[in-house]
Amino acid sequence: MRHRVALLLPSTPGSNLSSPKDAGWLVGFEGLSFRVQPLSLGMNPFVCPTNFGLSMANSLALICATRRRTRASLIVLPLFALILFASSCQRQQQPEAARDRSTIKIGFFGDLSGPTFNFGESAKNGILMAADEINLEGGINGRKIDVVIEDDRGSPERAATLASKLIVEDKVVAIIAGGTSGNSRAAAPEAQSARIPLISPSSTDPSVTLAGDYIFRACFVDAFQAEVMAKFAINTLKAKKAAIFFDFNSPYGRGLTDYFELSFAKQGGQIVGKQSYMQGDIDFRGQLSLIQAENPDVIYIPGYYSDVAIIAKQARQLGLGQPLLGGDGWDAPELWQLGGDALNGSYISTHYSVDDPSLVIQQFVREYKQLYGNLLPDAHAALAYDATRVLADAIARANSTEGEKLRAALAETRNFSGVTGVISMDANRNAVKPAVVLKLQDGRSIYQDTIQPEPVAPLPSPGVSSSPPKKK
Repeated sequence: MRHRVALLLPSTPGSNLSSPKDAGWLVGFEGLSFRVQPLSLGMNPFVCPTNFGLSMANSLALICATRRRTRASLIVLPLFALILFASSCQRQQQPEAARDRSTIKIGFFGDLSGPTFNFGESAKNGILMAADEINLEGGINGRKIDVVIEDDRGSPERAATLASKLIVEDKVVAIIAGGTSGNSRAAAPEAQSARIPLISPSSTDPSVTLAGDYIFRACFVDAFQAEVMAKFAINTLKAKKAAIFFDFNSPYGRGLTDYFELSFAKQGGQIVGKQSYMQGDIDFRGQLSLIQAENPDVIYIPGYYSDVAIIAKQARQLGLGQPLLGGDGWDAPELWQLGGDALNGSYISTHYSVDDPSLVIQQFVREYKQLYGNLLPDAHAALAYDATRVLADAIARANSTEGEKLRAALAETRNFSGVTGVISMDANRNAVKPAVVLKLQDGRSIYQDTIQPEPVAPLPSPGVSSSPPKKK
């Protein structure tokens, strides 16, 4: 006895079996034979998901009609349907189970015990704060972050060694290089040759990213912040003559010196004296006396906080009362502890201000203080926090931790809203973002102004080429 059966299937994308030839399946049930046929060819009855072949995984019932022309009956095949349904669920869950849930390892090196240890400690705090927040939010595409931390002790040679160690031994997918430009420059070739993205939160020396197309920064460059201070000296402080006192062995100090000198002269000012020192010196009176003889209106000192504090004290002891000007290398909590009142009346360019009323900044400051014992976050903490967030955003957009895809996503970063400003990467992988000017007075860094960068053509990159294609 044959029964005509209509098989109703939902129209999901897949294999269409609507032809009469394909519509003749035989189904056996309790000794009866059923031929499966569509009610009409126009209703497109046989549609199966592509990955299930010709299975009837989405069919839960067979409708039987007209038995012996005497009555209609409905035959439901629960066991058959259950088996197919379970098979469907199992197969549909396979892609979810196959998702990568492994930890994403990110490397960090910075000075945690050397002459600029505050930079490294602040950067580490910012990175860990961002990583904790990302993990609490569910991670990056469901994957948690693990930060591998290393101390470069302020040594460029050790920074290069640690970059190699993080790549080869720890298998990190990217490196955040906290601290000074010199250390980032030393480590950059290791990351470039391994095709592992390296992003520096605070290395402002333009040459850092010229190491190659896998090297990025989350801060502005020295050319911009030097110009900011040169214009501020002339337009706000009405200075006409300036002297420069810089660290001869520091790429950061030499770079800022060159850019400030160029910009100050361009604005109509005159550089009347230029003296140098080396990091770790303790007596600066000889050079300061030579500067004093030139009677400048301002003294530009593009150094790091540990040296600057001593220089400021000795300058005031010699009777130099002019405003002292500096860059983001001054921005550290220890500056006031070391320099005290000698810093009063000085001005610096840096990346953000804890006094900025922005809701984003005030939330960051409040949460950082709660996390780190009421400690105020300096620029290095905020920059490292932003660098970690920028990196996480790039991983999410790339949906991959593979080097080339991650590099491309980082390079495509546009209008990322960070604590230190809106971040976009230019053609040389430098963050285009604003600078702020702060006045140092009575233990406080008082917000003065925010200076937006002007659109400029990308800096040339002579002698630098992108990474060669991988050999197959």
